[in-house]
Amino acid sequence: MGHRFEIARDIEVEATPEQIWDAIATGPGMDSWFMGRNDIEPREGGTARWSIGDFTAESEVTAWDPPKRFAFSGEPGPDGAFHRFDYRVERHGEGRSTVRYEHTGMLGDDWEAEYEAMSQGDPMYLHKLQQYLTFFSGRYATSVEVIGPNVGDLDVAMTGFRAALGLADDVSEDDPAKFEAPGIPLIDGIVDWVSPNFLGIRTSDALYRFIYAFDGRVMVGHHLFAAGVDRSASERAWSSWLERSFASPSDGA
Repeated sequence: MGHRFEIARDIEVEATPEQIWDAIATGPGMDSWFMGRNDIEPREGGTARWSIGDFTAESEVTAWDPPKRFAFSGEPGPDGAFHRFDYRVERHGEGRSTVRYEHTGMLGDDWEAEYEAMSQGDPMYLHKLQQYLTFFSGRYATSVEVIGPNVGDLDVAMTGFRAALGLADDVSEDDPAKFEAPGIPLIDGIVDWVSPNFLGIRTSDALYRFIYAFDGRVMVGHHLFAAGVDRSASERAWSSWLERSFASPSDGA
């Protein structure tokens, strides 16, 4: 049986409505802070596509009023599950605006785990939107998403991420972070997000996210603003790192 849900947040950003619109209602803008790869047909009744790996979901654009309101909704699945996103933008003085975010819909049988993940994930993504508009507005990123092994233990996953970044267990925002691994450019930045399942790092040319997913797998979701990024090569390098770092003892036997 499905379960209805609603997550609503307001964020203030130092950006114009036009800058926010570019970030929330265009494919390149969404790729720069949201997850996966996005393509948006710019009209009411158009199609909004979201892809991660080989999976693609399509939604219908239900509100298109630039730069004030953008909304889209997916078709219910066999279990009745669907997601609806609604963004409303309001200007507050010179160069400052408010974004009203509403995520509603229906969850399926595993609704408790999904809702717990969204309760952490949605605020993290909104914070990432804030970071993007503050530090990278007008630039577009290459999104890199990689799903790694099933660790099945939150403490193991997050301890591994912190260790790789040179961070203490009591990490907090603005702590310095550094990461080095074969095939991956040096990460030298600061912590910009900490929550039980997510760890975020901001550098001068990237937003990095290290994630323990609701199904027990580790994953990364990064936005790389440097020129000439090869997405496929980056995803292969991060996949290799996740496999090396989180493979179970039996996997190496």
